[in-house]
Amino acid sequence: MGTAARSGTDRTTFTRRKIYAVLAGGLVLGVGAALTLAAWNDSEFATSDFAAGTFEFQGSTDGTTWADHPTEGEAASLTFSTGFDNLAPEDVVYAPYALQLTAASTVSADLTAVAPVVTGDLDGLLTFASVATATFGCDATAFAGGTAVPATMAPGDIVYLCLQVTAGDVGQGDTGTAVWQWDAVSQ
Repeated sequence: MGTAARSGTDRTTFTRRKIYAVLAGGLVLGVGAALTLAAWNDSEFATSDFAAGTFEFQGSTDGTTWADHPTEGEAASLTFSTGFDNLAPEDVVYAPYALQLTAASTVSADLTAVAPVVTGDLDGLLTFASVATATFGCDATAFAGGTAVPATMAPGDIVYLCLQVTAGDVGQGDTGTAVWQWDAVSQ
């Protein structure tokens, strides 16, 4: 059984209907896809900047001029009382020194003193002691009125020290160098 042949107008109408059907199907699919793509979305972000604090520990030989002395080679030169360069057994001499944790520091510090190291002929012949005082300066009276050196420092704190050195059984002409060290460790 055959199909009847369509005339030119029927064929054109039939073709148009196919085209419209395909277009309508595409339109339905396009609208469905558009509806699917129209979902809401939102994002959330947070940020923060970070920076390290500051920590600066300094010393002073006059109680007013501060500087860093971070190594033995850069040690501050102490000024001892009369007789430091002419010691006899049992002589005692004194020197002031001050420590500060600068106000710009952002954390407190634990403070420890390291036993002075002596080189030369006087190694083992000197004994050392230190106390904290209320003001800068050091002699026998200041040393006697001193208190224990604090174990902590807050930013801006100043610790005035009175250093005492006592000569032991020194020999004539003996010489030596002593180096003091204080360590501040951030808390």
